[in-house]
Amino acid sequence: MTQVPVGRLLIGNDRPLTVIAGPCQLESEDHAQMIAGTMKEACAAAGAQYVFKASYDKANRTSLHGKRGLGIDEGLRVLASVAQANDVPVLTDVHTEEQCGLAGDVVDILQIPAFLCRQTDMLLAAGKTGKAVNVKKGQWLAPWEMGNIVDKIKSTGNEKILLTERGTSFGYNALVADMRGLPQMAQTGYPVVMDATHAVASPGGKGTSSGGQREFAPVLARAAVAIGVAAVFMETHEDPDTAPSDGPNMIYLSDMPALVSTLMKFDALAKEHPLTF
Repeated sequence: MTQVPVGRLLIGNDRPLTVIAGPCQLESEDHAQMIAGTMKEACAAAGAQYVFKASYDKANRTSLHGKRGLGIDEGLRVLASVAQANDVPVLTDVHTEEQCGLAGDVVDILQIPAFLCRQTDMLLAAGKTGKAVNVKKGQWLAPWEMGNIVDKIKSTGNEKILLTERGTSFGYNALVADMRGLPQMAQTGYPVVMDATHAVASPGGKGTSSGGQREFAPVLARAAVAIGVAAVFMETHEDPDTAPSDGPNMIYLSDMPALVSTLMKFDALAKEHPLTF
C-alpha cells in the first residue's frame, strides 16, 4: 500500500485520517487565512492531519456569469501565504497543462477535476511536476477504470497519487455515492479520498448554478471513514449561503470541529479493523 508524502504529512489508507478542507474558491487572503487557521486548530485537537484546499479559478461553473475566483496569479500568492502562515500543505485545482507547472511551483497537491480525469496530457503534465496529484473520479467513470489513470501518472515517474470519489451521475442533476467504489479504487494500491461535499451536489440543479444537500455531507463522510480511507475532502464556509460557489453543499465552518472529532473516532475503529478484499 503506497503512502504519499505531502509536506510533513504521510497520507495513506492505513494511516491516520487526513482532512482536506477549505472554501470552494478563494475569496480573499484574510478569508482563506481564517478558514485555514480554524481548520488547522480543529484537526490538531482531534488528531487529524490537515491540508488546506481552495481553487484560484473555478473553470467549470454552470453559467457564464458564475464567479470564478481570484485568478491564478493572485490565487497562488494567497495559497503560498496560507501555507507559510499556517505551516500546512495546500491543494488547488488545475485546468490546463500550462497551469500544472505554474501551480506546481507553489502548492503541494495538484487536483485534476472530475471532468478532466481522462485528459492524458493534463495527467502527464501534472505528474511531471513531481508534486502529489489528486484525481477526482469522473461522474461517468467506474472505480476500477481509475487504474488506467494511475498508469498515466506513473509513466512520468511520479507515484504520489491520490484518487478521489465524488459521486456518480444518477439521471439528470443528481449524483449517487457508491461506497463499494472506495475499496475498489484502493485496490490500485494508492490512497483513496472521499469527497463528501461534491458527492451531495446537484450539478446544474438550479438552472444557472448547482444545488446540493449539505445535510447529507456528514453522512457520507462518516460512512466513508468507517470503511477506511486515507482522507476525506470537505468544503466549508462560515456562511455557505453567501459563498460564491457550491454553497448548497458546503458544511458550516462552525460544525467542522465536532464533525472532525467524530470522524477520527470512526477512523480509529476502521484502521484497527481494516477490511481486506
